[in-house]
Order: sequence, then C-alpha cells, then structure tokens
Amino acid sequence: MNWKVERTTKNVLVVSFGFLLLFTAFGGLQSIQSSLNSDQGLGLASLSVIYAALILSSMFLPPVMIKYLGCKWTIVISMCCYVAFSIGNFYPSWYTLIPTAIILGTGGAPLWSAKCAYLTICGYQYAKKFNKIGENIVNHYFGIFFLVFQSSAVWGNLLSSLIFQYSSGKANITDEILAYCGPNNCPQYDEKVSQNVTSVHHSIAVIHTLSAIYTGVGVGGVLLVAFFLDQLDKKEIEDFKGKDVNIWAVLVATFTHLRDKRQCLLIVMTMYSGFEQGFLAGDYTKAYVTCTIGIQFVGYVMICFGASNSIFSVTFGKLSKYTGRIPLFAFATITNLASIIALFLWNPRPEQMPVFFVFPSLWGMADAIWQTQTNALYGVLFLSDKEAAFANYRLWESVGFVTAFAYANFLCIKVKLIILVIVLLLGMIMYGIVEYIEFVQHGSESPHTVSQILRGEHLKTKKQKPDELEEEAKEETETTDVKSVDENDAET
Repeated sequence: MNWKVERTTKNVLVVSFGFLLLFTAFGGLQSIQSSLNSDQGLGLASLSVIYAALILSSMFLPPVMIKYLGCKWTIVISMCCYVAFSIGNFYPSWYTLIPTAIILGTGGAPLWSAKCAYLTICGYQYAKKFNKIGENIVNHYFGIFFLVFQSSAVWGNLLSSLIFQYSSGKANITDEILAYCGPNNCPQYDEKVSQNVTSVHHSIAVIHTLSAIYTGVGVGGVLLVAFFLDQLDKKEIEDFKGKDVNIWAVLVATFTHLRDKRQCLLIVMTMYSGFEQGFLAGDYTKAYVTCTIGIQFVGYVMICFGASNSIFSVTFGKLSKYTGRIPLFAFATITNLASIIALFLWNPRPEQMPVFFVFPSLWGMADAIWQTQTNALYGVLFLSDKEAAFANYRLWESVGFVTAFAYANFLCIKVKLIILVIVLLLGMIMYGIVEYIEFVQHGSESPHTVSQILRGEHLKTKKQKPDELEEEAKEETETTDVKSVDENDAET
C-alpha cells in the first residue's frame, strides 16, 4: 500500500517538475520575445502564430494522440514541440521562428489535455483503490501541480535577466529615445529605439547562451518525463476518455454550445483575458520596460507579475467563498481600468524604477481574478456541458491572444490601451447581462462559490412557488411511506 502511494505521488511530482522545467524555458522566451526579436515585429508575430496553431490543434489533435500514443508519450512528444521553439531562437528569423512557433502551437493542446487526463486518471485510480473521494484526490493532485508549475514564471524570467544583466553593455537611453517610449511608442519608431536599446547590446554570443540554457532546461524536462513517468494502461485511458474518439463530435459540440446565449455573452470577457495577458507580455515589456530601462529588466518585471498572480490566485480563491464572484470581477475591472488610465498618462523615465514593477504586480492581481473566477464561472453555468464549455473558454481566450499579438505590430500603444478599455467594458456589460439572467432564473448569484457546487447548493437556488413546495413535500412524504413499507416487507 505504501509503495502504491509513493508511486502515485512520484508520478504527480514527475509531471509537475517536467512542466516546471519546460515552461521555465518557454515562459522566459515569451516574456522577452517582443524585445529580443523586435526587427519587423518578428517576436510578436511568432507569439501570434503560436496561439493560432494552438486554436487549430485543440479542435482535433488531443483525443487522437491520447488514444494512439497514451498520455505519457503524448506529453513527451508535445514537450519536444516546445523545445523546438527554443532551438529556433538560436538563429531567429522568419524561416526559423515561424515554423517552430507552428510546431509549438500544434503540440500545446495535446500537452495540456494529456496532462489533465493523466492527473485525473491517477486521482480516480487512487481514490478507487483506497476508498477515497475521487474529486478530492484529483483536486489535491492539481493543487500540487500548480504549486510547482506556477514558479516557472519566476525561474524563466530570472534566467533571462541575469544573462542580459551580466552579458550586455549599458543601454544608451537618451531623451530622444525616451520620447518614443511608453504611451508614445509606435511601430514606426521601433527601428530607432531598437538600435540603441536592444539589438546593439545583446550580441550573437549572448543570444546563443540564452537559447542554449533554455533548450537545455527544456530537454531536461522531456528526459525527466520520458524516463521516470509511468505509462498508463490503454484500458485505463479508454475507461476515462471513452473507446471511440469522434473528432467531429468534439468539434461540433464546441460550436453547438454557442447556441446558449450565456456562452455568447461571455465571449468578449473571455477574449479580454487573452488581450490583457498579451498586452503585458508583448507591449508593456517592450514599450515601457525595454525602451526605458533596458531588456535586462524585463525578467525582473515579469517575476513581479508571476509572483503576484500566484499569491492572489490562492487569496481570491479563498475569498470568493465569502464574497461571491461579482465583487471580485468588479475589483478586477476597477484595477485594470485604473492601471490602463495610468499607463495612458505615464511617460516613463529610468529614475522611476519602482513604478515599472508596480504595474505588473497590479496586473497580476487582476489577472488572478480573471483566471480563477472565469474558469469557475464556466464550471458553474455549464455544469452539464463542461467539456464543450471549457473548449469554448480555451478557444476564445486564444483568439484574444492571437488578436493582441497580431495587431501589436501595426498599432500605437495609446490605441492598444483604448482597445483594452473598450473590450473590458463591453465584456463586463455582457457579463452583467449573464448575471441578470441567472438572477431571474435562480433568484441570486448562482451558485455563489465553488464549495457550494460541491455541496449541491446550486440545485437549491431556483425560486419555487408555494404550490410547488407543497407538491414537493407531498412527494417526499410518499417516498418516505414507500420506504417504510419496503422496510417492513424486508423484515417480514
């Protein structure tokens, strides 16, 4: 028994640390991509291609790979797709980054689907063998995974900043360059800014060093999973996923789900999640941080975002039990609006160093709400159709990412900030309509918290008329009488 427990724990830890290594590499590269490969917008274009490929692959690839390769080897092969992107950064060009971005995006959907399936199967297996509640074990396993995984943002960004800090010369940031930073940054000024701030100060040797380290870390994650993760039996996977994998049924269900007006109303808010993350990773790092204080500070700035995001994800997750989701969404909206307005008015200068770290910290706090509460909202509203609902969530968030990275090379920062405000306000108005619909149908925010779902309280929120309550009471009385008769018969 102890051996079984240790074996299960070992597999969860192997998956967790494998992802930690892989996303230490990818997360670090993603944060500096817009600054590192700013020529002709190559970095942002590659990020846009990644999420576009991710959208396409998520529609058909995960169930096929899991069925024929199993969860373990789907994870291993998909991780290799991520490593390919790190290799492409050795000699960044349109002929290396775009193809490897397509490869990465193609492997992204199977990677996450296989990881979720593996941890879920392990959780229910353990619960079945030791007479535990399956959902509790699965939640525990995912908690372990994200506890380890979330720290990848810290390590990946720390690596890039340390390498640039000790390998690059001091950036020659003049008042002329500062005039093009922050809200005044536009694509037509990129060449002038990059000549003094980015390209000159990281030589080919530095780029090779950075790419080699990230590639090595990613390969380490692949080898860890390949050699130490146990393969699940095909029967176990079939029992979990079903023996017949109908790609078209999955695809049709995703779009059929759009018939639900609540899903349509949530599209804009879901896309905003991709917009706001895309702005921070692609635009804030380039136009505010790199342009003003240099690329060596990008990693440190993004560490603040990652740390804030992790801390407040846990904090707001617990707080939601007492406040419900509406006050949290309102707080995230106010935080983002205030930050956007401040970014619109702020002309950054090197001597204002602390301010560069304040904005990503606030952004991470708001993003913690967007991520946790939007996921919970989908699970609450579409309890009987979770698969199609979460497929839509991933689809529209990815569309937000693709759109944000795609127009980044053509619009000025002020225009992007205005777009963020419009999408945010429109999304919250439409979300408000969803809450109104739920209020009319159930009489309150339905359900209030995730814990209420687990207790089944979401089934008790619907308003009932007095005659309905009376009829329900009669049914309960009749059921009790029948049970009593059955018990008497059994005793006889």
